[in-house]
Amino acid sequence: MPKTRAKPKNTLHFEIDRSLYDDANKDTSAYKSLPGLSEQVVREISKQKNEPSWMLEKRLKALEYFEQAPMPSWGPDLSNLDLDKIVYFVRPDAKESQSWDDVPDEIKSTFERLGIPEAEREALAGVGAQYDSDVVYHNIKDVLKKEGVIFENMDVALREHEDLVKKYFMTQCVPINDHKFVMLHGAVWSGGTFIYVPQNVKVELPLQAYFRMNAESGGQFEHTLIIVDEGAEIQYIEGCSAPRYTTNSLHAGCVEIFVHKNARARYYSIENWSKNTYNLNTKRALVDENATVEWINGNMGSGTTMLYPSSILRGRGARSDSLGIAFAGEGQDQDTGAKAIHVAPDTKSTIRAKSISAQGGKSTYRGYVKVTKGATNSAVSVECDALLIDDGSASVTHPFMKIENSEVDVAHEARVGKIGDDEIFYLMSRGLTQEQAMQMVVSGFIEPIVKSLPLEYALELNKLIELEMEGAIG
Repeated sequence: MPKTRAKPKNTLHFEIDRSLYDDANKDTSAYKSLPGLSEQVVREISKQKNEPSWMLEKRLKALEYFEQAPMPSWGPDLSNLDLDKIVYFVRPDAKESQSWDDVPDEIKSTFERLGIPEAEREALAGVGAQYDSDVVYHNIKDVLKKEGVIFENMDVALREHEDLVKKYFMTQCVPINDHKFVMLHGAVWSGGTFIYVPQNVKVELPLQAYFRMNAESGGQFEHTLIIVDEGAEIQYIEGCSAPRYTTNSLHAGCVEIFVHKNARARYYSIENWSKNTYNLNTKRALVDENATVEWINGNMGSGTTMLYPSSILRGRGARSDSLGIAFAGEGQDQDTGAKAIHVAPDTKSTIRAKSISAQGGKSTYRGYVKVTKGATNSAVSVECDALLIDDGSASVTHPFMKIENSEVDVAHEARVGKIGDDEIFYLMSRGLTQEQAMQMVVSGFIEPIVKSLPLEYALELNKLIELEMEGAIG
């Protein structure tokens, strides 16, 4: 991908004019998008999407919370994020299609560069693609439809499966008053993915969505809602990217996963936002009796990241496994980690977090584990590994554990290491160049994550880190 791309042509914009609200038949094609957030913007988003009144009310309530909430006072520096300069709704000049041939050429070329058509031809069960604020391509194999699997973008799901969406959307898992950027998301969310897997249906091939933020000074606020009914199984893959502009962009998406009794959900994510993007994403799962959720995350891009996939183990025997890698290069502050909250007996969580820091980059592990009084006979394992490529880079660990009963097995281990001259010398004595030697060390370090990913994403992750390492070594 080139570092910069032109802004999409013929993009549908809007300019707010309150006098237009009462005229449902007014042509909105002449509206121009303006930066900044207001009640008018929220109302216009809901109007253009023809949403039910309850969703508009939820949006407006989230906006009210957002306007009253202070910016986070912990974690990375957000002082350069000017929320008044973000454009909160950008629509590409395309309607959703189930045929790749029908997608406009400019949008199609972007996703072809990212490998979306190839991904579907690799026999993924379904593929969705979001460009800025709208989903432009969506498909699901007929066999899954016959089994009752729903795989839609969120806007379509809200129209066609309103009862399900209303029951689960930003209610129990991620309520709209959770934190500042969840409140913002609740007000301006647009697009995303909705998946429902019926009872005892096992989706053996992964479903995939790719989110592309292409507008300068844009914000992307996709919402992913996954419901895995009793005894069902699902694998879901998300990929994210954005070009580099001179102004800051914001990604504040939200992922909600409901894993019901005896069900299993595996969620993969490779996020490669550009370095002028603030990635302030929220991901959370509610896990019921004898159910399992697995998080596999890779964070390469974005100048500033705050991302902590969380699991609430609310059913006896529930389990959460989290495995993540973050790469912090020049000018990057990767603040990542995971959370596990045990509220039922016999629950188990594992967290494995790896980070690589180079060229003065900063990686931070920020973890939270809570075991309540009722979560007896639970087990927790947390392991943090950090690799420093040079003396100017940094790695910080902020583990927090709150254990409220004594009938629990808890282990925490943290390691920070630097690629040593002896290791490099040894490998170079076997005929490798310095660059090849360092790449080999890094490849061994990230191997557990790579082995957990589907082949095409493992190759992508390896390539991304290779490119980052070339810049660091060069």
